[in-house]
Amino acid sequence: MSEKIVITGGAGFIGSNLAECLSRDNDVLVIDDLSTGKMENLAGMDVRFLRGDLTDQGLLKEAFAGARCVFHQAAIASVKKSVENPMRTNAVGIDGTLNVLIAARDAGVDRVVQASSAAVYGSSPNLPKKEDMLAEPMSPYAVSKLTAEHYARVFLELYGLKTVSLRYFNVFGPKQDPSSEYSGVISRFISALLRDEQPVIYGDGEQTRDFVYVNDVVSANILASRAAPGIYNIASARSISLNTLIEVIGKILGKEVVARHEPARAGDIRHSLADISRAKCMGYIPRFDLEDALLETIEWFKKQ
Repeated sequence: MSEKIVITGGAGFIGSNLAECLSRDNDVLVIDDLSTGKMENLAGMDVRFLRGDLTDQGLLKEAFAGARCVFHQAAIASVKKSVENPMRTNAVGIDGTLNVLIAARDAGVDRVVQASSAAVYGSSPNLPKKEDMLAEPMSPYAVSKLTAEHYARVFLELYGLKTVSLRYFNVFGPKQDPSSEYSGVISRFISALLRDEQPVIYGDGEQTRDFVYVNDVVSANILASRAAPGIYNIASARSISLNTLIEVIGKILGKEVVARHEPARAGDIRHSLADISRAKCMGYIPRFDLEDALLETIEWFKKQ
């Protein structure tokens, strides 16, 4: 049976991949202010689109009416930009999330699944990261995500609004815009190498990340729409250094890669690796091998 689903930030990277999947069997309404999202990401999809931002509570309440689930993907997904402009990050990440939760409560929405981030863990050397670890956010972006998680928990406890927060680790895949300053390292590496440009690594390149393919993130969101409320790590549970990563991409492209190293960026963490035991309890299994997912991503970029 078709259900009404709302996706905030649905014209962005993760949101549009989620919309593509959900629109096959559901009535999907995408809300996006197009500050970073793109209409072309929704091309060919059977979705309704509403241009607006999270400050418009009236728009949100009207949009959420009759929806079973809201997937809250809208954010300023950049540590760097949050360091430069913490007020803007607060307005979108905290005030905007609170507006979403209030509108969902008032419209009788059953559940909100929101995008959080592994950035909340900060620089603690303890690995792998588990959801019950002490959060030590190192940037305004991470603070905004942690605060949004607390608001989600409070709305569950006070108002009975079912909420799930998904702590994304480093997501990559098709529709990630390499020209955006919000983009991830994989899309920037691929784009640079396809243009025969020298890719840039901030720091010595020995920092590690847990990369997860966007298709696995989409699956996690869909599972979360029926799972027990709470916080879940969404990752591959495998880490790789940026130096090794760029070698793997170069190998797939048949190119010898020499990266240009620039100073490390403020707010960036050193190592990241997830424990996904809790996510497995809701049925989440990362199905995409890194090299296979990189190959799919590279093929998508070649067609652009």
